Amino acid sequence: MAEIAQGGGGGHGDKKVRSKKASTRVDMTPMVDLGFLLITFFILATTLSKPKSMSLAVPDKQNQDQPQETEPLKASKVLTLFLGKDNTVWALDRIAADDDKAKAELKKVSYGPDLRTLIFQSQAQVDREHGKDDKGISQFVVVLKPLKSSTYKNMVDALDEMAVTKSRRYALVDALTTSEKELLGDKAN
Repeated sequence: MAEIAQGGGGGHGDKKVRSKKASTRVDMTPMVDLGFLLITFFILATTLSKPKSMSLAVPDKQNQDQPQETEPLKASKVLTLFLGKDNTVWALDRIAADDDKAKAELKKVSYGPDLRTLIFQSQAQVDREHGKDDKGISQFVVVLKPLKSSTYKNMVDALDEMAVTKSRRYALVDALTTSEKELLGDKAN
């Protein structure tokens, strides 16, 4: 409780009567109790962070007896990203791995702004060259190929970039072709 301690004025006999000086001392015990009650209330009233997940659309299982006819992908519409070790990405922008210029065109980029810029530039170039399809969707395709040396975090970061750049068409492929293995060389390990 709050107490008010009063000190004596020392009133002896004939002397002047002075007013009593009151010294105040506030007891903080109830304030501490209130603090703990408020902390408890806010801990119980708040929601903890919920786990977030990314939706990933995968094709339906198809009957093996009826193979579906699809148009082959043109290399001029594809950005191929090889997810390597040490958070690096090797990129082939609109060129096939078996092309003579592929070795010179292979770029090393890092995650974040560098990769995002590359995706936006490549998408803009494909849209200029090929336009959009009959549904108004870009014909740009990103192929993600995690290498053996990449980590799960690298794949999640690459999928996050697909969401950030709003890339509608992308594929996650776990196998390298022989021409890609030759192109990457020791980077593929």
